[in-house]
Amino acid sequence: MIGEENQEEVTFKVSDRRKFNSDGSVKDGVILESPKSVEAAAADIVPPEEASEIPSLEEGPESGQAENPDPDAGEIPGADDPASFVNFLSTLATNAAASLGAMPHPATGKRSVDLETGKYWLDVLAMLGEKTKSNLHPQEARLLEGILGDLRMQYVTMVRATEDKLKEQAAKQFSAGDILGKK
Repeated sequence: MIGEENQEEVTFKVSDRRKFNSDGSVKDGVILESPKSVEAAAADIVPPEEASEIPSLEEGPESGQAENPDPDAGEIPGADDPASFVNFLSTLATNAAASLGAMPHPATGKRSVDLETGKYWLDVLAMLGEKTKSNLHPQEARLLEGILGDLRMQYVTMVRATEDKLKEQAAKQFSAGDILGKK
C-alpha cells in the first residue's frame, strides 16, 4: 500500500581482510605468501574451471587441436619474451613496490619508503593503462588493473601510516597550551 513500507531489519557482518595495520606492520595471525613470478600471477587470472581448456604453447592449430575461440582464455601473448608487455609491467610494478616499502629495492636490497617516488610509479602505470586502453589482450588489461589496485591500496596504507606517525610526533612535541598560546 502507499505510504506503508515493510520494515525489515537488515544486518551486515563486516570483516576486515587487510593484512597490514595502519602503521604498515603485518597483522597478528597473517601469513604472507612469497611473491609469485609474473607468469604465476598471470596464471591466477584464469579461473580453475577454464584452466584445462587452455592450450599450452606447444599445442595449437598445427598440432591438430582447434584454436581456442574465446580470446579471453589462454595465456598472455608473449609472456615468455623478456621484452614483453607483461615483463615491462613487472619492472614498473617492482619499482613502485620497492618505493612503497613492500619489498626490498632490487638494487640495494634494503626496504625503504619513498612515497613521492611510489606515487610517480603509480602515475606511470595509470598513464600506461590509459594510453593502452582497448589495445591490450584482455588478460594483460586485467593484470594491469590488478597491479594498479594492489599498489594503490599499499600507497594509501603507507600515506595513512605516515600521517598517523606525524600526528603522534606533533602530539608529543606540543601541548595544548603551546597550541592555544597559553603558558
